Amino acid sequence: MAIALSMMSLASAACSGISGSGEGDGGSQNSAGNGDGNGNGGSTSTGYDDTFGSGNDLGSSGNSGATGASSGGSTAAGQACATETSQAGFQQVYLAFAFDVSGSMGANDVPWRDRSLKWDPVVAATKQFFVDPASAGFRASLTFFPGAGQMCNASTYVAPDVAMTPLPSPAFGEAIDAVTPQDDRSWRIGTPTAFVLEGTTAYIEEQRQQNPGKYAIVLVTDGYPEQCRESNSIEAVVERVEAARAAGISTFVIGVNSPPVEGAPPSLDENLRVIATAGDTGEAFIIDTGNATDTTAAFKAAVEEIRGAAVSCTIPIPPPPDGRTFDKQKVDVKYTSAATNTPTSLVYDQACAAAGTWRYDDPANPTAIVLCDDTCAVVQAQVEVSLGVDFTCEDVIEVPL
Repeated sequence: MAIALSMMSLASAACSGISGSGEGDGGSQNSAGNGDGNGNGGSTSTGYDDTFGSGNDLGSSGNSGATGASSGGSTAAGQACATETSQAGFQQVYLAFAFDVSGSMGANDVPWRDRSLKWDPVVAATKQFFVDPASAGFRASLTFFPGAGQMCNASTYVAPDVAMTPLPSPAFGEAIDAVTPQDDRSWRIGTPTAFVLEGTTAYIEEQRQQNPGKYAIVLVTDGYPEQCRESNSIEAVVERVEAARAAGISTFVIGVNSPPVEGAPPSLDENLRVIATAGDTGEAFIIDTGNATDTTAAFKAAVEEIRGAAVSCTIPIPPPPDGRTFDKQKVDVKYTSAATNTPTSLVYDQACAAAGTWRYDDPANPTAIVLCDDTCAVVQAQVEVSLGVDFTCEDVIEVPL
């Protein structure tokens, strides 16, 4: 999903240069130029890692002042209001995958554990997601369960098998190949879902101390919680997921059903739906098996939908052009779909009570623009979207104090 954000800054004479900043000095109080050497621009006052988007057009300038052509003349102190263009990115999104590698995924000991119908097609789609250019801008980690050590201990899952890594990346496919059993007798046993979720949540909590952003867990499993006694029940799983949700971490669920053969377990739908609801992501994605081609396609569609739903609708406000003062009431937000290429103004509504609206993260001291739920859904459904944010010369909205 390629998402672009174009920041249009219109500064009036009243918002003139700061003392001691001469015309044309090119200085910026918040300018980047101190990149981390990993393709990320310098930091801004928002505290976000603004690299989300198409992977090649956002965050490249480090949100440092004007990066586009001016339209309307100079913006130096004492001169008329003019337009300059800056770029900024959506809040960084991190996906922590918890991936079931228990024997029921492909041990071949009974017909409903047919590896060719479950493990192989699911893995094919998973590996494709991690190297898909459309995943650029996301970062992901991968944790396999049950753990090779103490599977009923959350600390086993605090360190993932693949740490948070920018996508696309071949590291995930390599890790999956390494964990895939070489024979039918080498599969791991047990489904300690509650403990992997607890450990994954702890990992996320640690990560976001250093890397703020939007975090979500993606649970991929073909079974109910199993072993670890009563501490690993559906109720225990829901408790962990609700705790993660309270900490601002959503949980997506992909359930892999067994093939429709005699003796196969019942559908996962009911119990996994409870987990997804607790994780604030709606319905679980239930993948049917029995036809490898259809399973791969269905799993691929599920992760693509999750990728879209995970798109952050928080846009950190970049620093204003040199010497300017940000005025929260001089802001107009426009939405443009690549399909129509026609800008449509969005309405400011701090309560998000109306359709097609946006709000500030904190109206008293805003650091980001947040798209309200219905607007966010439109953005998440698009292949390419641009948001034009105009900082105007006159008040155009009224922000409650």
